[in-house]
Amino acid sequence: MHQNIDSLFTAMWHDYVRMTPSAAKIHDLLAQDDEIINDHIALRTFNLPKVGLPVLAAHFEALGYRAAGEYEFKQKKLKAKHFEHPDATKPKVFISELLVEQFSPWLQQTVAELVAQVDAAAVIDDEFLYSGRHWQLNFATYEKLLAESEYAAWLAAFGYRANHFTVSINHLRHYDTIVAVNDTLKHAGIVLNSAGGEVKGSAQVMLEQSSTMADQIPVAFTDGDHTIPSCFYEFALRYPQADGRLYSGFVEASADKIFESTNAKA
Repeated sequence: MHQNIDSLFTAMWHDYVRMTPSAAKIHDLLAQDDEIINDHIALRTFNLPKVGLPVLAAHFEALGYRAAGEYEFKQKKLKAKHFEHPDATKPKVFISELLVEQFSPWLQQTVAELVAQVDAAAVIDDEFLYSGRHWQLNFATYEKLLAESEYAAWLAAFGYRANHFTVSINHLRHYDTIVAVNDTLKHAGIVLNSAGGEVKGSAQVMLEQSSTMADQIPVAFTDGDHTIPSCFYEFALRYPQADGRLYSGFVEASADKIFESTNAKA
């Protein structure tokens, strides 16, 4: 396991920007006037014992993280948990898993075959959380997975890495609203996820979020390279609770739409 949280997130960030060139551009754009604080990252997995949510969570729990919220996405057939560190300046972690048994026999069999290729030792390796894909995959299988579950197809293509990082708008001194951030991004030519509106959530649910649409990058399949949606960048504004502390959870209805940032079309 990683010796410290900062080195883990630095390694994950370097992998993430290789997959998401626009994130580096956006980070530089906002960092001209502000220090960028990462609100949270998100990881995806299948709910099979070898690679399930608890397996990924163990890497963070070894660094002091604790489970802080549970979520269900019935339509997308996902479950998720988020994890927080006692040091509130450390990013939150959102881990979701696909409920494989709720899909077609073909998808269940295909996912089982992919996961069977993962070396059991790799899963506990320090670098697993940014190690990418551990299996062979052809483009036809990717497309067939995509027809049944965008989430499954993305995970099959990209494997284990941060699906997104998140700019904490609360820590930006030059922006008071999420709309102001969105306007700056759009002015710079960044395409935002408009599923359910560009701003997901509200002050009433104590969290507002927006996100870019995933970058399109070439990915190597066994039968050649194909350009598909990779990762995206998110922006979050949290509101204070009655006790004055910022809300630290997630809103299912908003997160449901954030998942669609990796869709080929918004």
